[in-house]
Amino acid sequence: MDLEVSADLRFDLDVEGGPAVHGRLTGEASRLVLEIDRPGALAGGRDAPAVRALAEGLAAQGVAIRVVSGGRHLVSIGAVSAPWWQRRVTGSRRIRIGSLRGALTSARARTRETQPALPDAALAPPATLWPPAPTFQRRPRRRVTTTHDPAGGGGPRLVPAVETVLPGARQPVFWLADRVTIGSGEGADIRLPGLEEVHAVIEHDGRDEYVVTAVAGVTRVHGAPVERALLRTGARLEVGDHRLVYYREEYADHGRPYGGRLGGEAGYQRPQPPREAR
Repeated sequence: MDLEVSADLRFDLDVEGGPAVHGRLTGEASRLVLEIDRPGALAGGRDAPAVRALAEGLAAQGVAIRVVSGGRHLVSIGAVSAPWWQRRVTGSRRIRIGSLRGALTSARARTRETQPALPDAALAPPATLWPPAPTFQRRPRRRVTTTHDPAGGGGPRLVPAVETVLPGARQPVFWLADRVTIGSGEGADIRLPGLEEVHAVIEHDGRDEYVVTAVAGVTRVHGAPVERALLRTGARLEVGDHRLVYYREEYADHGRPYGGRLGGEAGYQRPQPPREAR
């Protein structure tokens, strides 16, 4: 599908060592007219690569530009086809000379060692790598790495779940050790009113996991009563009327291997290799 353009643009182009070039680009659909007052400024040998590249780019979009000066047709570039003898002069089949004046203007400008008026190709942004690997690879190859943190790492902790936290208020944080008791008794590591003396226990097992075990009263994980349950990052633990949330940084949570979850909360988490013996 060809590109369709609606243009009415006036421009001034400063040229080093000479007067500025004034022009106007007008037209509809895929046929445009470029009127300039100094055609020789853009036809120099140093600008030829840029002009040829522009002509090829316009042709690829189905757009043609007719260049005129003083009411005379000089050249057409883009979606045009030049005869073979003109290609010897312009170096492109996408630049068609429109008049004798256009040919003379191009020939004279090529013999002058003037500064280029068009931007150098070095100013263009780099091209997109092709193929844009690994974006389009159906089975990208990734070097498998592990994120095993030292045992007990990742800051395992419980934080009270509240609806809102007032500005400046500080939430209590209960850091977990190898064995933590939750209850209302004086010997409980986490003392909460209204619970049994020892309501539940959280233990750090040999797999570097944190497991909650109900001792007395009702203990829930995500609203479901449990006798024993493995805790994962974000798990909601309910003991009596108290709601706590278990947090552990995902890089150390074995339920979120390789630095974090894959496929969302319900996605399959590929297990990591066993921890190296030390």
